[in-house]
Amino acid sequence: MELGPYKLPNNILVAPMAGVTDRPFRQLCRRLGAGLAVSEMISANAKLRHSLKTQRRMDHLGEDEPKSVQIAGAEPAAMADAARYNVDHGAQIIDINMGCPAKKVCKKSAGSALLEDEQLVAKILDAVVSAVSVPVTLKIRTGPRPGRRNGVNIAKIAESAGIQALAVHGRTRYCMFHGHAEYDTIRAIKHSVSIPIIANGDIDDPIKAKKVLAYTGADGVMIGRAAQGRPWLFKQIEHYLNTGQRLPDPSLSQQRDLLMDHLRQIHEFYGEKCGVRVARKHIGWYTERLPGQPEFRSVINRIESSQVQLKQTQRFFDTLLERQRLAA
Repeated sequence: MELGPYKLPNNILVAPMAGVTDRPFRQLCRRLGAGLAVSEMISANAKLRHSLKTQRRMDHLGEDEPKSVQIAGAEPAAMADAARYNVDHGAQIIDINMGCPAKKVCKKSAGSALLEDEQLVAKILDAVVSAVSVPVTLKIRTGPRPGRRNGVNIAKIAESAGIQALAVHGRTRYCMFHGHAEYDTIRAIKHSVSIPIIANGDIDDPIKAKKVLAYTGADGVMIGRAAQGRPWLFKQIEHYLNTGQRLPDPSLSQQRDLLMDHLRQIHEFYGEKCGVRVARKHIGWYTERLPGQPEFRSVINRIESSQVQLKQTQRFFDTLLERQRLAA
């Protein structure tokens, strides 16, 4: 897949997820096979640019190119300004958020709430594309609600504005994350425009990825929640698409080592106090399928020291590995 001057190593992308796709997670996913990892959304509100949260979200130090940054807002001029600002600070691709269904985003008429107003969508896309020289991509849902799946109209507006790739989550704004993603609208979008289309929603294993690509005709897939605690999923999907063979999950010891390295990166990125707290959810995702997880989580969620967090996590995995050895 190509985006402007950038040729991606594959067509398997990491979905932007607030509170998840920080720099340590993006770097890990890229290392484990993702072709591109989009940042957490950055508000177009200029008053927030110097906040610690925004500064962290704009930190791309050491990341592989291209660096894709998602911006969110509802005012064309502010979105154009945000695009320029982020390009000046290292963004090589600007992604526009019109897919987030969160109330705190939609109540500001941003995210997927924008899908209600196609004229405003056009104004925002035109403003952002005109403001920067880098590729601009767009993330949407299939529409505001099941009775109004206007994804095809939005896709045509996007293509006309010069959007270079469109990611589509197979749910409406109203659906949030309930029920199942539908791919008929993504298929219709793919048949209606010539820009690359990336299918997103409920793609949680290699077989599902291949089926969605085949059914929709999409040019790529975007993985979100399924990669939480399973960052090796990208390599598994890539291998299956290339060979038709499934790679096994990493061994328990390999999963331990990946998690321990991820935790250290989180601690370094956020610092002691914040890092320990951010790390808790990742520990939960990595271990949710393992025996003894509830008891372990009750302990790990009370720890405030990074070194103790690392020590307890190491001990949890080493105990499971010893049980495996004795049972063999």
